[in-house]
Amino acid sequence: MKGKRKIIVYIATSADGYIARPDGSVDWLNRPRPVDNYGMGTFYKSIDTILWGRKTYEAALGFGGATGGAKREPKIKNYVFSRGSALPPAPGVEFVGEPIAAFAKRLRITQGKHIWMMGGGGLIASFLDQDEVEEFIIHVIPTFIGEGIPLIAPRHRTVHLELLSTKTWSDGVVRLHYAVVPQAVFRDK
Repeated sequence: MKGKRKIIVYIATSADGYIARPDGSVDWLNRPRPVDNYGMGTFYKSIDTILWGRKTYEAALGFGGATGGAKREPKIKNYVFSRGSALPPAPGVEFVGEPIAAFAKRLRITQGKHIWMMGGGGLIASFLDQDEVEEFIIHVIPTFIGEGIPLIAPRHRTVHLELLSTKTWSDGVVRLHYAVVPQAVFRDK
């Protein structure tokens, strides 16, 4: 049984379902933001751990904010999933190569707040395939980018979601908050 710590994908997508352009660029996210920054401050207070895919981590290094708050907030633990690529060590960052199910089990039994699945699409897909994501909070940006990196890497899967809430902002951004229905619920029927 999973503990009270949830793994939550908190992410923005274009209206056509992409998290980045094919080259990883997220220039389309550069837009004026409302005072509450789409609820990011409240969400950030609810987590103490961030999970990164290697490519997402490397992209963040390029933005100068590499450790998802580790430099600003030393209480945030960062895990970067990598299949052997040599990455520079950084304070507050641990590189992970162990199987996802074992890692998630180990992480969930520790005391703490919720866990932010930063992405990218391959890592999200891998955690979904292991039934290791509890929620998605998706901010749909009213922009089509035509092609890019999808929210979830393509594989043959069906994941059922339960809508928990929606919120809209005056600039057209819509937040969709879903719970992931565990795969076992559908296997047992």
